[in-house]
Amino acid sequence: MSDPSFGALLRGWRDRLDPADAGYARSARSRAPGLRREELAELAGLSVEYVLRLEQGRATNPSGQVVSAVARALRLTTAERDQLFRAAGLLPPRDRTVGTHVPPSVRRLVGRLGDLPIGVFAADWSLLWWNDMWTALHGDPSGLPPAERNLARALFGTGAGRWHLRPVSSAAGPYAFETAIVADLREAVARYPADPGLAALVDGLRTVSPFFGELWAAADMAQLTGDLKTISHPELGDVTLDCDVLTVPGADLRIVTYTAAPATSGADQLERMRTSRFSEAR
Repeated sequence: MSDPSFGALLRGWRDRLDPADAGYARSARSRAPGLRREELAELAGLSVEYVLRLEQGRATNPSGQVVSAVARALRLTTAERDQLFRAAGLLPPRDRTVGTHVPPSVRRLVGRLGDLPIGVFAADWSLLWWNDMWTALHGDPSGLPPAERNLARALFGTGAGRWHLRPVSSAAGPYAFETAIVADLREAVARYPADPGLAALVDGLRTVSPFFGELWAAADMAQLTGDLKTISHPELGDVTLDCDVLTVPGADLRIVTYTAAPATSGADQLERMRTSRFSEAR
């Protein structure tokens, strides 16, 4: 939005929200698009007059409780909620726990890319969703306990996840992959300091893995974005692919994709995986 003021944000997001998505039936008569001011007031537990004053900039110091109520009523993403808090002159709240919800829109998106290995991870690198091509490349995670479907546990832990992980090397150099995962976990702890599961994950890995502890104490570590990786496949041998990490704004998810340039051995190996998965499904 060109106008970042609280009132402008409020009006814009109210106009954007379909009344049906908020539980209000559509009127048979023609009406302006978006949620009515009266409907927003009802959803947020505020008076219509106060909502009007907020939109007009006459109520200049809304409390955190008011901003949170408005954000919930408007069904804002986390990033939008934080923007609304900042526009009100308030610090955005820190989310208490790592999110594990994969929105339907993200599922639809990754579902359309079924010819590529794709996995969706939470901020703590727990695997939340994967497709058949991911299974073909990395093995089937469904046989692991949910707690072991975590990339950090697979790299540094002593449980089943470690033995499930196929050997992976990085073109960025030895331990670049491990270093980046630890850096991501440090960032996650900063964002979710009250998450007991995340704290237990880090404390547990520091206990069982001296190498994890060394990386955790290191400074200036780069986060994971993309790399050229070689996976040791039990049937196809070494498979070298481009690995890219895409983030989902507002959901704090990571979509990991594997691709190969045309006419490369990696592209041929991916095609063999597709053919094998298609044959198994028939």
